Amino acid sequence: MSLPSNLHPDEASPPWLNKGDNSWQLTAATLVGLQSVPGLVILYGSIVKKKWAVNSAFMALYAFAAVLICWVGWGYRMSFGDKFIPFLGMPNVSLDSQYLIDRAFLGYLPNATMIYFQFVFAAITLILIAGALLGRMNFLAWMLFVPLWVTFSYTITAYSIWCPGGWLAKRGLIDYSGGYVIHLSSGVAGFTAAYWVGPRTTRDRERFPPNNILLMLAGAGLLWMGWTGFNGGDPYTVSTDASLAVLNTHVCTATSLLTWLILDYIFFGKSSVVGATQGMITGLVCITPAAGVVQGWAAILMGMMSGSIPWYTMMVLHKKVWFLKQVDDTMAVFHTHAVAGSLGGILTGVFAVPKFNRLFYMVTDWQHYIGLFYGFHDGRTTAGFRQLGVQLVGILFVVFVHATMTSIICLVISLVVPLRLSEEELQTGDDAIHGEEAYALWGDGERYESKHNSVYEENARPPSTKGDDDCFKTFWGNLLSRPRV
Repeated sequence: MSLPSNLHPDEASPPWLNKGDNSWQLTAATLVGLQSVPGLVILYGSIVKKKWAVNSAFMALYAFAAVLICWVGWGYRMSFGDKFIPFLGMPNVSLDSQYLIDRAFLGYLPNATMIYFQFVFAAITLILIAGALLGRMNFLAWMLFVPLWVTFSYTITAYSIWCPGGWLAKRGLIDYSGGYVIHLSSGVAGFTAAYWVGPRTTRDRERFPPNNILLMLAGAGLLWMGWTGFNGGDPYTVSTDASLAVLNTHVCTATSLLTWLILDYIFFGKSSVVGATQGMITGLVCITPAAGVVQGWAAILMGMMSGSIPWYTMMVLHKKVWFLKQVDDTMAVFHTHAVAGSLGGILTGVFAVPKFNRLFYMVTDWQHYIGLFYGFHDGRTTAGFRQLGVQLVGILFVVFVHATMTSIICLVISLVVPLRLSEEELQTGDDAIHGEEAYALWGDGERYESKHNSVYEENARPPSTKGDDDCFKTFWGNLLSRPRV
């Protein structure tokens, strides 16, 4: 029986290429990219105070662009290339035409697809770090921080955990889609960087209301739906395991959101949209290391814990622990990503199903991939405890690497430019930093025209405030006097 003509191998579709897998992988990567741009760009720009909207959104947009250039220049090969040292690959360019169309290290995909897919994960990690630094970091310092961190910090954990030659990968650490490499990493790095940058102004720390909650929900929705590609793309194939990962992701997230909402009701007497968004994020983060290797009932249990434990650390412990109170983590990245990511990694070591691990890792040696629960169930308690131990070692490794490297990077940058904005810039916000403001409402645009980006010539007569008022009154007078239909 012959294949249909569109499935025949040719120069553009070699025998090893699976067109379905490649199509889904490109789609999944784009979904993850949309989580960042425009997802987190919108979320950051709307969840902060009005005067920080442009700066916050721009930090995310810049990071996305800067990481891509670093990634194709050297970052991808440092994370997934030939071994250089035990925890890092050899730096090399990933733009050679033949290399891009050769088969990737995993799956039935070309390198170009794999590079793109892994790039969007690296980019969102830096954008998540930015969440801890909103409202006071010098933008020039951020411009330096992004390439340095993706080069000297992200690549270490990516190679160690995700590259087949990495030392933690060889020991059987289960990190399905980035609970360690992305979320624990960004939580630790963001918290550490926030320590070195310093806090927001006292006024901003005391009152920092979102400037647009509806837009914040739009960004959060893109983040949630984009997680379909985040976790569903990591088997690198269109498989039953990918479907399982997608369903578990949404089940855990919904459970976590509802748990957080219930706790807000019980202890504060009202539901919080911002709180529900935090619960959504902790659910997404917690299930990430386990998405395709646990059963549905485990996803629900993980959602209940991810909606309650990070809630407790954020709402209770953060106000009691002296060290936590000293660090101004704007978006509570430590709780939503470091705590939730660690929790997910530990629970993966408890609930991981041997059969599902076999589907994902395509190995016959199940000794490395069995949750403690199934270790007790199958009479293999030693293997179960070993897996849990590996998961804990992974957490310690990620915390050490990123706390150390982030501190070094911040100290080096501080020798070149200040990490923190000047007091004048902290008081003014977007207009002082970028010469732009988020909202130019009719009637405000000319009255509060920025001196940094004025459309008027330098010697031109400034607009008349009185004229603005007259126009404003005339406009509304005419509008209100119109007959109603």
